[in-house]
Amino acid sequence: MTGRVRLGRATLTRAVELRAQVRTSLFGQTPADAWPDNAELLEPLFWDRGADEWKIAIQTWVIQVDGLTVLVDTGAGNDRDRPHMPPLHRLSTGYLAELAAAGVRPEDVDVVINTHLHTDHVGWNTRRSGDVGAGGWVPTFPNARYLMPELDYRYFAPDAPGASEGMRIVFEDSVLPVAGQMELFSGDYQLSESLWLRPAPGHTPGSTVVWVDAGEPAVFVGDLTHCPIQIPRPDDPCAFDVDGVAAAVTRKRVFTEASRRRAAVIPAHYPGPGGATIVARGDAFMVDDWLDLPPI
Repeated sequence: MTGRVRLGRATLTRAVELRAQVRTSLFGQTPADAWPDNAELLEPLFWDRGADEWKIAIQTWVIQVDGLTVLVDTGAGNDRDRPHMPPLHRLSTGYLAELAAAGVRPEDVDVVINTHLHTDHVGWNTRRSGDVGAGGWVPTFPNARYLMPELDYRYFAPDAPGASEGMRIVFEDSVLPVAGQMELFSGDYQLSESLWLRPAPGHTPGSTVVWVDAGEPAVFVGDLTHCPIQIPRPDDPCAFDVDGVAAAVTRKRVFTEASRRRAAVIPAHYPGPGGATIVARGDAFMVDDWLDLPPI
């Protein structure tokens, strides 16, 4: 399912790969009564009353601005061995058809940004190929620069401290095959007049947010927040965070800047309208207005 909205001179389109539900127990510091207490915010798009799971989308955000077509994250990918994440094992989704419905052909993509290098953010960096000499995987977007945070690359690489058997497989099928088009970045990185990347550590060491301001600002925050429960409860970590304390500090910093700038906060995994402008309320935040996108 696709949807499109204007952000000043920029056009934003979502391409949804799949939808799923995840256990609320992964928010280990969120008390059980916080979910019904925030039912007005969460129901029915993000959580159903009494459920022990919350709802997510795995999706790509397409930004068209400054003459560029930019993809923010590339989902889970098809045909991959994912023993460490069974719901994403050997998928067969209509992702490329979703991009086509959004008017995006693989050869038209100028830049791919991986906000971090987790499995569900790099999968469609590549696609299956019959060329055994290429290891069976080739870049999905043949003309694109692939921007990846250097800190994540160093942390998750097969010979690095954060390496695991699962991440070794991810590197083999979704990262290393694009080495010829890869650019590792660190710190602030200006991509164009209206687009820049900024460090947002915590979820992973190199987690990055993507700011766009072409007359109407927005910030694509990756997995800085997994569920809207973290808007009124920004200190609550998720089990997927490498460093939950650092992630909370970063979340509050980015939320504060977004609220001051009236910028839309657009996470990787929110279903519903996908993102929202937020306002500060003491040490927490609240939704002011959701994006004008068809909810999923």
